[in-house]
Amino acid sequence: MLKQILSEMYIDPDLLAELSEEQKQILFFKMREEQIRRWKEREAAMERTESLPVKSRPKKENGKSVHWKLGADKEVWVWVMGEHHLDKPYDVLCDEIVAERARLKTEQEAEELRKTQSEEFTNSLKTKSRCLDLQANDQGTQNTCRKAAEKEGLGSIPAEEEKTQKKESTKKKDEEINQIDEERTKQIYKSWKEDSEWQASLRKSKAADEKRRSLAKQAREDYKRLSLGAQRGQGSAGIQSVPQKPKRPPLPPKPQFLNPQIPHRNQGVMRTTSSSAQEDTIRWFKEEQLPLRAGYQKTSDTIAPWFHGILTLKKANELLLSTGRPGSFLIRVSEKIKGYALSYLSEEGCKHFLIDASADAYSFLGVDQLQHATLEDLVDYHKEEPITSLGRELLLYPCGQQEQPPDYLELFE
Repeated sequence: MLKQILSEMYIDPDLLAELSEEQKQILFFKMREEQIRRWKEREAAMERTESLPVKSRPKKENGKSVHWKLGADKEVWVWVMGEHHLDKPYDVLCDEIVAERARLKTEQEAEELRKTQSEEFTNSLKTKSRCLDLQANDQGTQNTCRKAAEKEGLGSIPAEEEKTQKKESTKKKDEEINQIDEERTKQIYKSWKEDSEWQASLRKSKAADEKRRSLAKQAREDYKRLSLGAQRGQGSAGIQSVPQKPKRPPLPPKPQFLNPQIPHRNQGVMRTTSSSAQEDTIRWFKEEQLPLRAGYQKTSDTIAPWFHGILTLKKANELLLSTGRPGSFLIRVSEKIKGYALSYLSEEGCKHFLIDASADAYSFLGVDQLQHATLEDLVDYHKEEPITSLGRELLLYPCGQQEQPPDYLELFE
């Protein structure tokens, strides 16, 4: 499985969704290792080509070439962000970005305020000039009216009209000032809201980065601890005591077709034609896994009760949920890639772990990487040892066949 992923440098998105965070971290690490290995091979091939005489070198189509920058040790100069002593920490960079954005926003607000003030000043000048013109034009009219009013004994009326006009002009100016203040307040609130949302997203990204780092660190520590325990024959020395297992219920009834050497097809069941990918998986199982007795019990020629054929993720979940017992499990042939998947029912729901079948051994992809000679050895080991240190998954109750014929029949035909 791992060999196929590294050769293609691609993993199906549905298959990737089945992996836990620890498995994703280590798979990413393995793919980066493979990229570096290929790069080194290509560099070595280029060096051998450059050491040849000029006439015997293969000609390039465009005549272009790449020259790497060399360091003081005459090696290719490489800079990894965050590892150099002069590199700034992540928090400092974020603070600088925030400060720069705040400075640009302040400058923008100051520029907008300056423009607003200049426009207000210009408008006030225009308004004053218009008022002066109107006053100059109306002065003669007012004098004439005043004289006429004095003659008729109504000299107090123009004064009252003048007061009313002054009140109306003052009221209009106050309304304009209030409107400008409201618009400015709305702009300040809008900028504050955008800044607070950006700060919240920054805090969430920091928390996610910290969680990923802690998971990767925990995975490395678990792998180191379990590897040392396996080498000394004390795999459970560094693990806390496992709680007492509940009483094992009776196994489900075994199917009638347990001897794969003489399979019988139920004539009443119609089977659909396999796709090309499914045919490749069946061919891989027959050619590479049957000689290793994959799916068999150690002491007999019968199929283990936890072994299933090519099942989809949805079907595996349905089988486990139908048992209703946390600790139930099954091992199925993966429909996406040449390998196996262990489906497990926990208190939180169904979990799925990919099993790598490369190098004639079996191990979980990216969890503990302890290799087992057979699938049954892997199951027996994890009846006592949890699959992950955080989940504490113990394989307690095998989930057997619930329909006839068994779903693994096509693998042994």
